[in-house]
Amino acid sequence: MSAAQIAPRAVQPELPVWAGVGGSPRSAERAGRLGLPMVLGYIGGPLSHARKAVDIYRAAGEKAGHPEKLRLGISTHFFAGPDDVYPYYYEYLRPKTPGGRGLTVSRSAFAAGTQRGQAIMIGSSAQITEKILDAHRMLGIDRFFAQFDWGGLPRTLVEDSVHRFATEIAPAVRAQTGSPAPHVH
Repeated sequence: MSAAQIAPRAVQPELPVWAGVGGSPRSAERAGRLGLPMVLGYIGGPLSHARKAVDIYRAAGEKAGHPEKLRLGISTHFFAGPDDVYPYYYEYLRPKTPGGRGLTVSRSAFAAGTQRGQAIMIGSSAQITEKILDAHRMLGIDRFFAQFDWGGLPRTLVEDSVHRFATEIAPAVRAQTGSPAPHVH
């Protein structure tokens, strides 16, 4: 063990570490087996597709004897507002070099991905509130991590979206769940 000093010190005696999982069954199983909270990076497709990774995670944690340590969050692209953000989303995900990594998302695929039951959290405050509550009911999430700043969104759009999240969405989710959980970040 190293004697190196770490500053600033964590407030908690044990540093809270979350395992980031992109949907791989092996990664979900490992997080559960180790009793780590899991944040599922989920950027597209039906929310129901996340169920498999969540079930694997919970089963592994229970089998390893620490179901009480299991916490679940999802992290996804987020924008709350009336603006058309498709051009920014397209730019964010498109391949930047010939043959490079990335996705070309059509406007129709983008529109479909933002509908209820889909993972992308882009829409009005009311729509996003419902989608977060759906994830809470369907997956049992304890936390929601919003990826606010993507694709070169103008600062004012990001700030407006953060404001809507803090003043409209997070309070509505907390009120509907009857507790501070799921935490929304």
